[in-house]
This record gives sequence, C-alpha cells and structure tokens, in this order.
Amino acid sequence: MVSLVVEQAAIAAPTIPGPLAVSPLYKAALPAGACDCHAHLFGPQQKYPYQANRSYTPHDASEASYRALLRTLGFQRAVLVQPSVYGTDNSLMLDTLAGLPQNDDMQWRGVAVVDASVTDAELERMHALGVRGVRINLVFPGGITFDDVRSLANRLKGLGWHIQFLVDVSRFEHLVDRLSALPTPCVIDHMGHVSTAKGTQEAGFQGLLELMKAGNTWVKLTGPNRISTLDTAPFTDVDPFFEALVQQRADRCVFGTDWPHVQLPNSMPRDEDLVNEVLRLLPDPVLRQKILTDNPAQLYGF
Repeated sequence: MVSLVVEQAAIAAPTIPGPLAVSPLYKAALPAGACDCHAHLFGPQQKYPYQANRSYTPHDASEASYRALLRTLGFQRAVLVQPSVYGTDNSLMLDTLAGLPQNDDMQWRGVAVVDASVTDAELERMHALGVRGVRINLVFPGGITFDDVRSLANRLKGLGWHIQFLVDVSRFEHLVDRLSALPTPCVIDHMGHVSTAKGTQEAGFQGLLELMKAGNTWVKLTGPNRISTLDTAPFTDVDPFFEALVQQRADRCVFGTDWPHVQLPNSMPRDEDLVNEVLRLLPDPVLRQKILTDNPAQLYGF
C-alpha cells in the first residue's frame, strides 16, 4: 500500500490544457494520401515518464485518440514528432511505430530526438521503424542543441534523414549561414515561429525565404495560432506569411495539425479550423495535392 501511494504521488498533474474534440471538415475533403506532418503523443506517465527538465506537463495523448482525429479529418498518413518533455527517450514514439498493425490503412513516420551518443545500430533500428529525421528544439527546454545536431549531420545524411528545427527565425543568429552549412535537408516548424506583429520583411523570415529558394530547406505550414496576434480562427494576419512561403517554394511546404497543441501562447485551437485555414489559403486543388500529399511523400518517403 505504501509503495502504491509513492508511485501515485510521482505522477505529475498536467500544467497545460488538453486538446478539444474534433469535428469533421465543413468546407472540402482532403486529397487522397493527405499527411498530417506534425503531431505528438504523450503518456501514460507510469510507462513513459517525462524528464525532470521540462517546461510543461501535458495531458495523455494516445495513438488511439490521434488515429480517431486523423480519420475524422480525412488524413491517411501521419508523422509523429518527438516532444521536448521526453528528451532523447524516444520509447513512446518507437513503441507506437513498432506496434502498428501490418495491415494498417494509415501510413506512419517519425522524427526523433537523439544526441551524439546514439549508436549507428540504434539509428538503423529507428529507420526500419519509419523514423526519417531528427528534431532540434531551440524554443522549449528539454531538446538538444544546434551543436549536438551538427556533430550528427553526416551520419544522418547517410540515412537520408533531415533535421527539423523548432526555432524562432527572428532570434536565431546567422540562420542562413548555419543551416546552409548542414549536409542534410532542414525542416522549419511553424512557418519560422516568428510573430506576425514583426511583418514578413523581418530579417529572419526573409532569411528563411532565402533558404527555401536554395532548395534544401522545407517549412511546415503549422501553428498559425502560435504566431498570430488573433486568438481564434481565421488567423488572417498569418496569411501574408503563409502566402510568401508557398509562393517562394510550394514544393518545399508541408502541413501538420500540431495536435495536441502544447505550450500555447493563446487559446486552444480546433483542429478542424486549422485544416480549414489551409484549405482556405490553398483554393487550387493542384496546390493542395502538392502540399498535403506529394511533398510529404517526398520528404518522409511514403
């Protein structure tokens, strides 16, 4: 009885809100093979404990709950991204990928967090399970540093992986020089994570456009709610940023819901609203097909 009390006391209560229930889209269906390129899984803490050095404690977010969201919205592919609260312990994501049914009607990939101590054998195991990149988090505590990933870059290149950055491009010094020097493709989260209040002429955002033009940098058209000055959709102040990125290199843009929306600066968004925002901004069905289906297939090897 005593040990049970101790174990229960070690379970931390969530410090952030949980996601809202999702409803079907009301504007248009997604193209066949559409991919949600950015989502996280969490818990249960008893099996997958969080690291002590973290900036939030999330609600549980299970594969079953996420799969239900994908079905409701019409996605057929998904990319699980290692969140900062787990550090380099990728167990939950890897266990999830390993446990998927062989006849699954959905296709899955992963983006891990590793450090320089990871073995080639472990990287190869991850690759076999569907991992196609490494994430570096320069916004929230718990991730690894730019120097860590730079030391791994040649090994990742051999696997055909990319390096994904959660970074505010307006605060990342020497963005173009540092990312251009990496031998792997780079993927930038949340449209560069720069506040819309700074405008599209902000130097870091212009640097991001320069990197996209060169062709080795991809951008996730995710998290408009994270960079907007508005509290709810439609996030119209994000439109110029979204449009600038798509106009620069539509073939280097992908989309993700960012479910279950952790560590937000404002209200919890509705996932159907976020998808409908993309459909609003991509009225051309050919462009929708490219960004929602064809580009993810290239980037993640579906």
